[in-house]
Amino acid sequence: MSRFSDEVIYFFKQGTLYRAYEHFGAHVMNAHGQPGTYFAVWAPNAAAVSLIGDFNDWDADRHPLAPRWDSSGIWEGFVPRVMQGEIYKYHIRSQHNNYCVDKQDPYGFQCEVPPRTASVVGDLSYKWNDHGWMKLRHERNALDAPMAVYELHVGSWMRHVEGNRYLSYRELADQLPNYIRNMGYTHVELMPVMAHPFYGSWGYQVLGYFAPSGFYGTPQDLMYLIDCLHQAGIGVILDWVPSHFPTDSHGLSYFDGTHLYEHEDPRKGFHPDWKSCIFNYGRAEVKNFLISSALFWLDKYHADGLRVDGVASMLYLDYSREDGQWIPNQYGGRDNIEAIHLIKTMNEAIYANFPDVQTIAEESTDWGGVSRPTFMGGLGFGLKWNMGWMHDTLKYFSKNAIHRKYHHNELTFSMLYAYTENFVLSLSHDEVVHGKCSLLSKMPGDNWQKFANLRLLLSYMYAHPGKKLLFMGSEFGQWAEWYHEQSLDWHLLEFDTHKGIQHLVRDLNHLYRRNPAFSEKDFDPAGFEWIHCDDWQNSVLTFLRKTSHSIEDAILVACNFTPVPRQHYRVGVPVIGYWKEIFNSDAPVYGGGGIGNLGGLEAENTPYHGRPFSLDLTIPPLGAVYFKLDVSQRMAAESPE
Repeated sequence: MSRFSDEVIYFFKQGTLYRAYEHFGAHVMNAHGQPGTYFAVWAPNAAAVSLIGDFNDWDADRHPLAPRWDSSGIWEGFVPRVMQGEIYKYHIRSQHNNYCVDKQDPYGFQCEVPPRTASVVGDLSYKWNDHGWMKLRHERNALDAPMAVYELHVGSWMRHVEGNRYLSYRELADQLPNYIRNMGYTHVELMPVMAHPFYGSWGYQVLGYFAPSGFYGTPQDLMYLIDCLHQAGIGVILDWVPSHFPTDSHGLSYFDGTHLYEHEDPRKGFHPDWKSCIFNYGRAEVKNFLISSALFWLDKYHADGLRVDGVASMLYLDYSREDGQWIPNQYGGRDNIEAIHLIKTMNEAIYANFPDVQTIAEESTDWGGVSRPTFMGGLGFGLKWNMGWMHDTLKYFSKNAIHRKYHHNELTFSMLYAYTENFVLSLSHDEVVHGKCSLLSKMPGDNWQKFANLRLLLSYMYAHPGKKLLFMGSEFGQWAEWYHEQSLDWHLLEFDTHKGIQHLVRDLNHLYRRNPAFSEKDFDPAGFEWIHCDDWQNSVLTFLRKTSHSIEDAILVACNFTPVPRQHYRVGVPVIGYWKEIFNSDAPVYGGGGIGNLGGLEAENTPYHGRPFSLDLTIPPLGAVYFKLDVSQRMAAESPE
């Protein structure tokens, strides 16, 4: 009956049991011809552990669990006739201080909907229909593939008008895949859907590391949503939070009357910013727990990647701490050696088991090698959010255009480090809350300038090296900050200006996906070439995005960061021929004034910017234009009559 062999116990004690969810928690099974559920929990400092629930009137004396003989600290037992859907907790009596507590199952597959706090005997069976997606996933998640990510909070993307009720996973599945597909995004990133007791934490205060949030439905409901997204050709990235967990008494903290999951010393075990517990990363059993959780969502829920929250807070012992409030490592330094080892081991385990997924670090410092392999000394992530680009770019765009020429380096600086990591350009939820204003509201000037600036920001972002991430609502220019208790302001799409922003983002996504120059060499300097980056007086940038195949695949990008049209603006190009204007952020369909180049320009035999040919451009005010060599016209011009 026990799910623990001697070999499993060995791996558990070593901290290398990476699918611990197959052994711990509640598993419906038959034992000696009787249906029921097998339970197992780690509580090494307990004097007694028993199972309580509706099935025994919450009587702690009726279903005691037995400790294993092997000093593993595991308590286990089989309870007949307890089946799927039963609610339960572990009643733990500690060896210390007569401490007794009722705890949720750390490995539980399902939880009650808050404010109720019990675990639910769950079932992970589901018939997947995403075989086509899974077969090609390695192509969709490759580092040279386009990745345009739509970040979304399940509870506030769209709500029912009556009662302001959020959509369930299944209701979301009826609308979200079509919207994401029509908008041209390649992936959706779900803010944490792991079970969390406080809705207002947006999911970042996780207690159910193996259970989806019951706010929106059952495990099968979430699987159905992911399945539908996959069938629509959309990848799913899940936010995952190994950096801290809340102190709720029914959760992980002080689990068996000791600091079991969190570090005992508050200088390492308590987070001063989030008032939450920090895992004891050096403990083998905690490594099992966290790495198993990461693999679990990739295994059982077919997630295509994990965006790991708060990596910086894990790397540094002095993160958000004053002198005297932190403990140096054994070498006297500030690096959290145990957490670093966990991160590296986790990434190695993920890519060994799921080589076609990506892990993405939210890491806000200049730590070197975050997205480099561990054998090269890196942390082993596939990608890293580019917080520096985000900060500098939004700072620049917040300035009135008349002052921008004095801050030109804030735009160009990102290319000095663009290839030190595999970057994702992220304009995430963090940038549109807590008084920071929405992206549209951040923009200076009158309404015309605000919308033009936002169109320019997005156009510049899609042309800049790096994968893309945009938070929901920004794709149609929401005025208000994001608020988790209400729907996005979809009614704004009744106005042409907001509809124009949405149209622009849709076209950018499709253009980005159709042209390999925008993604194939994202992490290779050969994919980018400045034409002129020093025109600070006019606040203009011009550059090329290139592929490894032919210069004829290159995209010429010109951005004008002032409200003054730049006419007869000469730009050097490497190839003679007709350069077609394939995108103009000032197009009337986007809400712009229609200033442009009448569809394209013939390159002139006039050397400029160190190149043999040039174009005499018009760059619209607060606008971006993309050009691509029209090979068909060039071939027609070169063919004999």
